[in-house]
Amino acid sequence: MKAIVIGANGYIARHLVKALKENRGEVLVCSNRAESIDSHPDYLQVDVTDPRSVDQLDFDADAVFVFAGLTGTAAGFNKYDDYICVNQIGLLNILDALKKKNPKIRVVFPSSRLVYKGQKDVALKEDAEKEFKTIYALTKYAGEETLQMYHNAFGLNYTIYRICVPYGNLLGGSYSYGTLGFMLGKAQKGESITLFGEGSQKRTVTHVGDICEGILKTSLLSQTENGVFNIGGETLSLLDAATAVAKKYGVGVEFKPWNPLDLSIESGDTIFDSTKLDALLGSRQYEFYSWLEQV
Repeated sequence: MKAIVIGANGYIARHLVKALKENRGEVLVCSNRAESIDSHPDYLQVDVTDPRSVDQLDFDADAVFVFAGLTGTAAGFNKYDDYICVNQIGLLNILDALKKKNPKIRVVFPSSRLVYKGQKDVALKEDAEKEFKTIYALTKYAGEETLQMYHNAFGLNYTIYRICVPYGNLLGGSYSYGTLGFMLGKAQKGESITLFGEGSQKRTVTHVGDICEGILKTSLLSQTENGVFNIGGETLSLLDAATAVAKKYGVGVEFKPWNPLDLSIESGDTIFDSTKLDALLGSRQYEFYSWLEQV
């Protein structure tokens, strides 16, 4: 595969570049920072918020992985202009360049569990009810809708992957991203892991290696063209995960009352039904508890 990865200094994108190169892909690595975190020689600084910066790319590739974007939940309320500029206008700048330079390229876009309305103990299919409690969630779904618009208007093709809770690291160290990263970081410092409420919320957790393998195996298939796919994994409650991490490091799990803002944006259970993508993939390589033993 000949690929362009935009936002390549981010957590999942760094692993994606690694996987592409291990599969002998030809990769142009792009991000807004002056240098590549992983010292890739084939690196280009690109600011997606600047159309002139995006325009330096010729987009001569099979796929462009658009992983540039701001993540987070409550932070978007204080930096809404940044979220709109990077996550929405940045994507529009890329699509505007693509329709002129290479409308045959496949656009691969990561979306989020936070576009769903959480439902207790219900596995959510891709067409499940949507709900947007944060600026970040809104920008991710706006990105999905924008891709469909550009397909309808200009024939651009895309594949969207919704990711729930990623974890793990194949780039050295024991870093884990987001929710599980918070737990791991606290425990490794000898601190108790704190949970809001009872920690009963359930999530689908997926190792970053399985996320990247799933994306690379399916992103150019005809079956995924112009489709949206949940990336599957294992279902754990936050308490399950916290208890396992705490036990490994000999720390406690503490509970604290919800503060009003965090409670207002809490999604509840987000469990993925990944039947559509699993039919193209088969089994996954990683299992959470086995991974934790090796950390």
